[in-house]
Amino acid sequence: MLLPFGDNQRYDLVIEAGGRFLRVQCKTASRCGWKGNRSCIRFKARSGAFGPGDRVTSRSQPYRDQADLFAAYAASTGQVYVIAVDEVPETDVWLRVDPARNNQQARIRLAEEHTLEAWAARLASSPSGVLSAAGQPGELR
Repeated sequence: MLLPFGDNQRYDLVIEAGGRFLRVQCKTASRCGWKGNRSCIRFKARSGAFGPGDRVTSRSQPYRDQADLFAAYAASTGQVYVIAVDEVPETDVWLRVDPARNNQQARIRLAEEHTLEAWAARLASSPSGVLSAAGQPGELR
């Protein structure tokens, strides 16, 4: 693990994984849901920066091309979730902890598929031992 030098980097740490250096933005995820059903966790996929004296207008920016992975810790589950910056929207990231009540499966990110352990297992099972920038098994470029 490497830490960036200075205060203005768009990532919190760098890890070497599968022969690559990946920039990681660390986040905190909170339990959320609809109508009292707290079946998801959510974190912001943007920075939360405000300018001096700027109380209304957010200057938040997405992390595209400035970080490779999000690593989000959810105290409610005690897990770290790893997901590629390029695989999520630029606003909020929702991971479903419990199955949908209507059994919907399309367009749902299951939290269990994005745990740190699941991400490490994908790295270990990659035939080349290499992950793409998106954190998926791939080829070293």
